Amino acid sequence: MDKIRVGIPQLSCVADPQQNMDKTMEAVRKLAANGAQVIVLQELFRSLYFCDVEDYQNFSLAESIPGPSTDLLGSLAAELGVVIVASLFEKRAEGLYHNTTAVLDADGAYLGKYRKMHIPDDPGYYEKFYFTPGDLGYKVFSTRFGKIGVLICWDQWYPEAARITSLMGADLLVYPTAIGWAEQQPEEVNQDQYHAWQSVMKGHSVANGVPVLAVNRTGTEGEMHFWGGSFLTNAYGKVLFQAPHQEESLSVQEIDLRLSDYYRTHWPFLRDRRIDSYAPIEKRFID
Repeated sequence: MDKIRVGIPQLSCVADPQQNMDKTMEAVRKLAANGAQVIVLQELFRSLYFCDVEDYQNFSLAESIPGPSTDLLGSLAAELGVVIVASLFEKRAEGLYHNTTAVLDADGAYLGKYRKMHIPDDPGYYEKFYFTPGDLGYKVFSTRFGKIGVLICWDQWYPEAARITSLMGADLLVYPTAIGWAEQQPEEVNQDQYHAWQSVMKGHSVANGVPVLAVNRTGTEGEMHFWGGSFLTNAYGKVLFQAPHQEESLSVQEIDLRLSDYYRTHWPFLRDRRIDSYAPIEKRFID
């Protein structure tokens, strides 16, 4: 594909998983009707962001992958002829869980899954309580509309993850996300954090010569105001689209995948990489 149209559903969530699924499926239908070919859902879209607390009852939200949600979304993808990238809470085995994204192709086929590699453990984001770090490595999925590299939320702070996924042939990097501002946080800090979040992913675009799409949730859940602000960059890091912060939004944006060759030719970072000098990156810290 030379050009693709991505659907960006930025939604708020409620406690009932069925309501969230129904709302998301309706959003997918609207985006497809407006021409979307690839639709990326926000992180853990079936529920409230439950990682703000450590509560064993929340493990009941998990499901197998493939499983009920991928079956449902696969049927929808086939009906509409769209690719769906769906972030889900995976139950792999008794007592073993992952933060996982599944990819359904435009014919409904389940192409596989990516398990979140970097797991945070911060106030309001107690993900290590729930999720085992991913063990499938980094992933690129060949879909009807291009090669999609999938990473998840906290992965977005790590240039190594974006680089490796890009080197695997991704035409587009996507980040299902759930990130927000704490209730008592000063507005200046809020803005600094948002700009840091967007800036690091713009850097992934520039360094790798690929577009980047981040799809965040919005709305207030407990003491967290999810900051929305979902955005799309081109391969120069230019922001082509940015959603509002605390409003729901549905948008379809076009990406010209042919431009990556232009950007990589004029700024040949991949050509000039000194791969012989990078062994120290495998160390935790260099004393």
